[in-house]
Amino acid sequence: MNKYLIIPVAFAFGAALALSCQTQSQKEPAKTAIAKDSSITASAKPVESGYAPVNGLKLYYEVYGQGKPLVLIHGAFMTIPLNWANVIPLFAKDRKVIVAEMQGHGRTRDTDRPFAYEAMADDISELLKHLKIDSADILGYSMGGGVAFQTAIRHPQQVRRLMVLSGTYAHDGWWPDVEAMYPQITADAFKGSPIEKQHDSLGNDMTKFPAFVKKVMSVDLKPYDWTKDAKSIKAPMFIAIGDADGVRYEHALELFRAKGGGKMGDIYGLPKSRLAIVPGTTHVGMMQHMNWLAPMITDFLDSDLNTAPPSF
Repeated sequence: MNKYLIIPVAFAFGAALALSCQTQSQKEPAKTAIAKDSSITASAKPVESGYAPVNGLKLYYEVYGQGKPLVLIHGAFMTIPLNWANVIPLFAKDRKVIVAEMQGHGRTRDTDRPFAYEAMADDISELLKHLKIDSADILGYSMGGGVAFQTAIRHPQQVRRLMVLSGTYAHDGWWPDVEAMYPQITADAFKGSPIEKQHDSLGNDMTKFPAFVKKVMSVDLKPYDWTKDAKSIKAPMFIAIGDADGVRYEHALELFRAKGGGKMGDIYGLPKSRLAIVPGTTHVGMMQHMNWLAPMITDFLDSDLNTAPPSF
């Protein structure tokens, strides 16, 4: 299979988006309070950054802006700058945006701990405790969507509202041909890509890059099914997929129906959870259309989620 077809399936971004993001220093910074100005621009600097000791990891994180806390969880193989550089400014002007690099990604060095959605969800939970945040809104993209689901399942008291973009709660949530491609994804797919270059620039041992790719892919090479638990999540959800995504429409619809969707709101009222199928949008394209999604997400986060049907 052509490596450039494999990369999007592995949740990577295209070169145009990745190259527009700022490359971060590989030097480990001390925990700092850099600025208190809540005015965030595309060249934003974190108000705080550092390494949180969580579950045997030194989890790298950054905090932007002030206000109600919003945690962004990146996709597989990504880093803060690759996944979120163009997204942070959309939310940090009036929120406290918390971003982290998950196990083995970016500046968070790997350990011999197995790679698992559940373990990464526990890391997010411990990061919030480290930052002395009782609860937060959680947004996850792709692999980060799986982590977000598990955070809400395992640590419900810490999740106010849950947003999952192009993520699944069961392995068969992907189109069958997409899932069938996973075993073919190796480090060769990333030769010369922004993902490989960023991994190198952040001080990682590149002789271990093939093992890193294999380890990240391991979570999707074994069956998982959190359907019952996902449907039992109490936090209101915002679920979004692209109309040309790797996630099956029926997968997203099944969860939305379980959360009160599938009825005419003018008669029965609105569900507290929401569903968006974004037109002309692929899995990778979801992040390229955040200027569309950000207003929807902001409305969801700010709304009192009144379920009364609208009237003229």
